Amino acid sequence: MSHDPTALSSKRAFHYVPFRRLFFARLLTVLGNGIAPIALAFAVLDMGGTVADLGIVIAARSIFNVAFLLIGGVLADRYSRSKVLLYSSVIAAISQGIVACLVLDGSATITLLALLGAINGAAAGTSLPASQAMVPQTVPVHCLREANAFIQLGIYGGTVIGASLGGVLTSVTGPGWGLAIDALGFAASAPLYLMIRTSFAHPLESQSNILQDLKEGWAEFISRSWVWAIVVQFTIVNAAFSGVMMVLGPVVADSTFGRAGWGMAIAAQSIGLIAGSFIALRWRPRRDLLIGTMLVIFCAGPIAVLGLIPSIPSLMATFFIAGVGFGLFGVVWAHSLQTHIPPEKLARVYAYDALGSFVAIPIGELAAGPLAMHYGTTKVLLASAVAVVVATIVVSFTPSVRRLNNAAQARQHS
Repeated sequence: MSHDPTALSSKRAFHYVPFRRLFFARLLTVLGNGIAPIALAFAVLDMGGTVADLGIVIAARSIFNVAFLLIGGVLADRYSRSKVLLYSSVIAAISQGIVACLVLDGSATITLLALLGAINGAAAGTSLPASQAMVPQTVPVHCLREANAFIQLGIYGGTVIGASLGGVLTSVTGPGWGLAIDALGFAASAPLYLMIRTSFAHPLESQSNILQDLKEGWAEFISRSWVWAIVVQFTIVNAAFSGVMMVLGPVVADSTFGRAGWGMAIAAQSIGLIAGSFIALRWRPRRDLLIGTMLVIFCAGPIAVLGLIPSIPSLMATFFIAGVGFGLFGVVWAHSLQTHIPPEKLARVYAYDALGSFVAIPIGELAAGPLAMHYGTTKVLLASAVAVVVATIVVSFTPSVRRLNNAAQARQHS
C-alpha cells in the first residue's frame, strides 16, 4: 500500500492517538507533582517538624529517584515502556495516596513520610527514562521535534500551574488534600499509559542480566562524544545554576531586594522556558544542537547579576533569557538523542544522561554554603558563572557537537 508523503507530513503530533495519551498522562503527573512539594513542606511543618526534618523527607525521595534511574533505563529497554509507566504510576499513586491519608488523619510521622517518599522517588526514577524514550514510538520522525516541544510545554506549564494550585490548595483546604490530588494525578495517568499502543517491538526474552544491560547502555553513551560532552557540560551547569545559585539566591534576596523579588525572578525563568519551547516548534536551524548548546551560556547571566548587581529588573530579564535558552536546548537535545541513538538502547542512554545531570544538583547545594562562608557569596557566584561559560565554550568547540545534523538524520528516516 502506498502513502501520500505530502498528506503524511501535514499531520501534526496531536493527530496521533498514542502521542495524545502520552502527553496528557505526563501532564496529569506533572500537575500533581507541582502541587506535592508545597503541600508536603507545609504538612511537615504543621506536624511540628523542623527544617532538618523537611530536608530528610525531601532527600529520601531525591536519593531514591536518582538511584532508580539506571534500573528504569534497563527496564524500559527490555520491556514494554507503556507497562513500565503504568506500574510506576500505580506505585506512585498508592504511595502518595497513603501519604495523603496519613496527613489528613493526623497520624503521619517523619519516618513514614520519608519511607513513602523513597518509594515515590523510586517510582519516579524508574519511569523517567521510559517516558522520554517513548516519545519517538508515538509519532513519525517528521513530527518528533514538534512532539518534544509539546511534551516540554506540558511539563513547564504543568509545573507552573501545579505550583500555583499547591499554594492555593494548601492555604484553603490544608496540605493533605493537595497530596491527595497528586495521588489522583498518578492514578488518572495509569489508564492512559495502559491504552498506548505502539509498533515498537521489545525482545521477548533477554539473555543478558541487568549488569550486562547497563554495560551496553554505557558503551552506547560513551561512544558518542557529543552525548557525554554535553552531559558533562550540564553536570557543571546544574551544579552552578540549580545547585549553588538556588541556595545562595534566597540569601542574597533576603539582604537586598526581598523574597517577593526572588519569586518574581524564578517566575520569569518559567515564562522563558515556555517561550523557548514555543520557539522550538518553528525555529529549526541546520546545526540546531550546536546552537542550542551555545544558548546555554546565557544561564551564566542571572548567576553573575546575582553576585554583582542584584536587582529585580536585571534578574527577571536574565532569568527570562536563560529560560528561553534552556527551553530551546531541551527540545533540541531530546530530538538529537531520539534520532541518533538506537531505539532499543535509548532509555538507558537517557538514564545515564539524567544521572549525570541530577547528581550534580545536590553537590552544588551542599557546596554552596561552606564555599560562601569561606570565600564570600559574590566570589562563589562569579566563579559559578565563569564555570558555566567555560564549560559551554569548550563543548561548543567539540567537533562532534559542531558536526551533528538533525535535519539530515530526519530526512534519512523519512
